[in-house]
Amino acid sequence: MRRICRCLSLLPLLLVPALSYAGVQLVVDGVNDPLKAAVIAGVNLSQYATRDVSEAQVQRLYERADAQVGVALQPYGYYDAHASGKLEKTDKGWRVTLHVTPGQPVKVTSVDIQLDPAAAKLAPVRTARRGVEKLKGQRLDDAAYESARDGLNAALTANGYLDAKMTVHRVEVNRGEHSAAVHLAWDVGTRYRYGQVHFEGSQFQPGFLQRYVPFKPGDYFNQDQLLKFQQALNGADYFSAVNVMPQLDTARNGIVDIDVQLAPAKRTIYTSGLFVGTDTGLGIRGGIAKRWVNQYGHKWTNDVVLAQRLKTVSTQYTIPLPGDNERSLNFGATYRDANTITSQSRTLELIANESELWHDWVRTIGLHALTGTFDVGKTPDEPESTPGIEHGSSTLVYAEGSLTRKKADNLDFVRRGWSVNIDVRSTAGDLLSSARFSEITLDARWIRAFWRNNRLILRGSLGHVWTDNFDALPPQLRFFAGGDQSIRGYSFQSIGPENSYGRVIGGDSLVIASATLEHYFTPRWGIATFIDAGNAFNGTNVQAKVGTGIGVRWRSPVGLIRVDVGTPVNDAQRHGVELHVVIGPDL
Repeated sequence: MRRICRCLSLLPLLLVPALSYAGVQLVVDGVNDPLKAAVIAGVNLSQYATRDVSEAQVQRLYERADAQVGVALQPYGYYDAHASGKLEKTDKGWRVTLHVTPGQPVKVTSVDIQLDPAAAKLAPVRTARRGVEKLKGQRLDDAAYESARDGLNAALTANGYLDAKMTVHRVEVNRGEHSAAVHLAWDVGTRYRYGQVHFEGSQFQPGFLQRYVPFKPGDYFNQDQLLKFQQALNGADYFSAVNVMPQLDTARNGIVDIDVQLAPAKRTIYTSGLFVGTDTGLGIRGGIAKRWVNQYGHKWTNDVVLAQRLKTVSTQYTIPLPGDNERSLNFGATYRDANTITSQSRTLELIANESELWHDWVRTIGLHALTGTFDVGKTPDEPESTPGIEHGSSTLVYAEGSLTRKKADNLDFVRRGWSVNIDVRSTAGDLLSSARFSEITLDARWIRAFWRNNRLILRGSLGHVWTDNFDALPPQLRFFAGGDQSIRGYSFQSIGPENSYGRVIGGDSLVIASATLEHYFTPRWGIATFIDAGNAFNGTNVQAKVGTGIGVRWRSPVGLIRVDVGTPVNDAQRHGVELHVVIGPDL
């Protein structure tokens, strides 16, 4: 028994030689990535970094390395590449050093593309063709060539040439002259047109969903249109699943039908939640929305907001109209009780408008009826009898038109994007309104990421109102400055022209400019610094106010959260810091 125990105790020592290995340490110099990575991947020596290898094996692998380096660099245009080096025995195995000389690269000296003249005239095909022609004069790179070639082939398919086939795809390399000639030719075949669109699984009456189809039977097939079609159906918010599928297998005589498979979404949506904003205070919101009321696709939404300084109740009924520009009639009503640091108002607003897509802009034209009472120059806790507070009531009926557009690479967190919103309002006369006025506002944002983890955000606002009775305008039709989306470092709507009592009553003009620089030190956390400037004023007496500060950014599961601390700059009347909290998308 003792002998058996001693043998077992020696077993781990006997296994040590079997578990050890003599691997190959490969060192490559003379080239940088991606050539260095290609060399390492292309030589068989790299496969023995953690594998046992004998002296005879490593010698054979080393002798083959020069030829393997030449093959590895050919896809990058280096046809004369070779390697020298040395093989050394070390305590841990073997060390191989390869000195790579890539040699003179092969350059593309000619590009010959044969295409049907009708196909060659199409703008997307011309663009893709230029991508291939740009290879001329460049170092031959197999990946770049294949990408450009496949891009031209994809452009033909995407624009209706579903049977397009490459009949010639050849690259002739002259190693002696270090030159290459590209030859490509296509038999494009028939250009396909759309047939019928068949909807499956829809909850609406036949024909209703045709309003989302951006093409007609007989139009040429276009994949970008199909993508736009699918996005429009998803954006309609009627369906939980949308699949737009061209029936290529059954296409005949240059006609391809489109099948659309749909699954209805949940019809009624209930929403609720807490929120906090330095402009509104702590609050709760809730809503009930009918994604569709009937088989004609009508929508109905209802929302309630109860916050410390803002209370609203709103309802809107939407009637979609036929057409591929997403036209709709919208009817709504909103009761609003707003209580800012400089004003308090209680208003009821009725709205009727038509909205549609217009050259990639959302265009809205409608009529508003606004009535209510208001106090300006009043802080939240002051009695209404305090001297200097201006009391008013008005009824205004006015037309409004707006243009809105936004473009972004990712709406959740924009790295490249912008938005513009233009609003114009005007009364028709004195018959139904307490005052005649015309007003225009412009808001714009521009966002660019740079150096990977940084963003620059520029923001600007302009506004002006012309009126014969400024005192009859409620606070929402006057201009104030200050707050999260205005000049940080100042409270919400705390800046503007003052009356003889020194109370802010708002102005007829607005100019705001802002710049924010963000740096993200992790994928979700970042810091920011900003400077905002501008004012609400009368006439040309701007007297710009400036606020600056720092902030924290958190890309939370519910959206981007911005926490800023701002302070006025060179303002004898305002001191201290102001906290600003905003939750929501950039644009």
